[in-house]
Amino acid sequence: MSDQISMSSSMKTPDGIVYRDLQGEAVLLNLNTGTYFGLDPVGTRIWNLLQEQRSLQQILDCLLQEYDVTEAQCREDLLNLIGQMQEKGLVEVSNGKAP
Repeated sequence: MSDQISMSSSMKTPDGIVYRDLQGEAVLLNLNTGTYFGLDPVGTRIWNLLQEQRSLQQILDCLLQEYDVTEAQCREDLLNLIGQMQEKGLVEVSNGKAP
């Protein structure tokens, strides 16, 4: 996980990322690198929230309302997923408040 990701970070989808929803699960494709990335239903929900230009804290708050999970576990899983997506060039991190 990148050190630059914090709960106040917001994400942006770089050019060349294609998203397809496949019955509640998603596949992301980075057209620039040919990298595929599959998302389960929770990952797909996170991706959809990211597209709404929310900060990670706002996404965490939404997930805690929607799923039966502890805040610590949800935060860890969210940061891990965002870190993996960043490493694969599927999201760009912007530190500071989301618009």
